[in-house]
Amino acid sequence: MLDPEITERIIAAVNERFTDQLAWTAELVRRPSLRAGEADAQDILEAAFSEAGLEIDRWRIDSPELRAHVGYGPTPVDPAVLENVVGTWTPLVERGRSLILNGHVDVVPTGPGEYWSRSPWDAEVVDGWMYGRGSADMKAGIGANVFALGALRTAGLRPTGRIHVQSVVEEECTGNGSLAALLRGYTADACVIPEPEDDKLVRANVGVLWFDVTVRGVPTHLREMGSGQNAIDAAYRVMGDLRALEAEWNRRKDEHPYFSGTDHPINFNVGMIHGGDWPSSVPAQCTFTVRAALYPGTSAADAWAEIQQTLARSAAAIDLPDAVVATPSGFFAEGYVLEEGSDAEAVLARSHERVFGSELESFTTPGYLDGRVFTLYGGFPCLVYGPVSEAIHGIDERVDVESVRRITTAVALFVAEWCGVEPITD
Repeated sequence: MLDPEITERIIAAVNERFTDQLAWTAELVRRPSLRAGEADAQDILEAAFSEAGLEIDRWRIDSPELRAHVGYGPTPVDPAVLENVVGTWTPLVERGRSLILNGHVDVVPTGPGEYWSRSPWDAEVVDGWMYGRGSADMKAGIGANVFALGALRTAGLRPTGRIHVQSVVEEECTGNGSLAALLRGYTADACVIPEPEDDKLVRANVGVLWFDVTVRGVPTHLREMGSGQNAIDAAYRVMGDLRALEAEWNRRKDEHPYFSGTDHPINFNVGMIHGGDWPSSVPAQCTFTVRAALYPGTSAADAWAEIQQTLARSAAAIDLPDAVVATPSGFFAEGYVLEEGSDAEAVLARSHERVFGSELESFTTPGYLDGRVFTLYGGFPCLVYGPVSEAIHGIDERVDVESVRRITTAVALFVAEWCGVEPITD
């Protein structure tokens, strides 16, 4: 456990720099980091890592090992144009345990800007909330990582364990960024990801598949509509078949202890759709994109096979060549469970209780998290734990400022106890 005097110094250091932390986070939010457009935001991270005295590694994530990995998400975006940034602290004598502080810099699209009460990129703080796309998911968490480590230096301390601070891409669509970092050799005794999780620890989360479904029709003029087959109408019937599979998977939730109490753990979302090319023509084709969840312990390949079986039955009902064609187009990711009882969780629980004055709670989420990369393929615990938020992926996304302060403090205390600290003497 941490010495009480060191604990108080770290808490004071977080508070001393918190105004700077909010300003830095706001500047990061103001850099739109939509998919394949993360370079400006990564420049800010690289500068912050360099200023902190970390060894910088910035690279394009593509590699043969990545594309061949079971956890790789097939993608229409070339991984060769996507960059991760990692800053590494290596003590002169490595006596403490090693750690990864991971966060993703990519954000989802804003939706119609006129729906927002302010610009999605303003990062304005109003009534204790910082607004903006990515403010919660998860640039405030990246800031917590950077400033938690910086608070140790402000407190006159330096870690005695190796630390990799990661800013990765592709968390919102494939998970390939964190996977590329792992395959590059970045491993540790534990990992922390400050995703927006309402001051709680994630115990388990679902896996995710993304896939495109193209449904074929028979185009005709509207005067001969009865002789054609409307691909958009057929696509809605195919969606109905997938909804039936979704319901079947939800009926299986009692087979999965961490999800048995969740109302609707498996969600199939039709997130995009395009069909037809002329209002007066029966559409020849309709394509829609699905995000489907799967339980931990079910491989992505097995879930995909069951989806393909459902779509094969849909195709048989349409009775056209290549009537329904499905293609993976993003996440091909298995879910994971953080097993209870690890030393890392115990240290986080102590840090959380010192800051919040209450026990650390854990919960199960039907969302995707990069924690699966480190737990399933790295073999070490990943603690996904972060601030209170509202409307992530929605309109007026926001993060609670005081929650960010507390999470930053808890992460700083965790780093100090997990990695160990010593006085800065030079």
